[in-house]
Amino acid sequence: MSIKVISTNKKANFNYFIENKLEAGISLLGPEVKSLRAGSCSMEESFIYITSDKEIFVKNMFIKNFAFSTNITIDEKRDRKLLLNKNEIEKLLSKVREKGYTLVPLKVYFSGKFIKMEIGVCKGKHTYDKKDTLKEKDLKRETDRMIKNYN
Repeated sequence: MSIKVISTNKKANFNYFIENKLEAGISLLGPEVKSLRAGSCSMEESFIYITSDKEIFVKNMFIKNFAFSTNITIDEKRDRKLLLNKNEIEKLLSKVREKGYTLVPLKVYFSGKFIKMEIGVCKGKHTYDKKDTLKEKDLKRETDRMIKNYN
């Protein structure tokens, strides 16, 4: 099955320790699917929340209105329902109730003909953790340059 990534949340790895990943379907309307096929999606400030009815929604995910849609205009940042079964929702709910854990959307992609979202169960990083991440990234970049120049 081919996977084509539409959008990724680039700040998720920088702001959070990702401990667990899960795949979920998204409930979308027709023009939104067409817009995603065109690649116009942003998850920069989006987050996931669980309602009291034990339903999961993604909030603030931007999907641009499809240009050639004539009669339907949809709110570009509306809440979109994520499709998971009860057991998966219960596991996520028990993890989120622990102190410091949150649900973060990591990426949106096509899995065959379906549109899926990868969800991360994450713990927030402190500023010193973020500095360590930047130092590791710089060291890796520098060593890669040295290896490239050596060859």
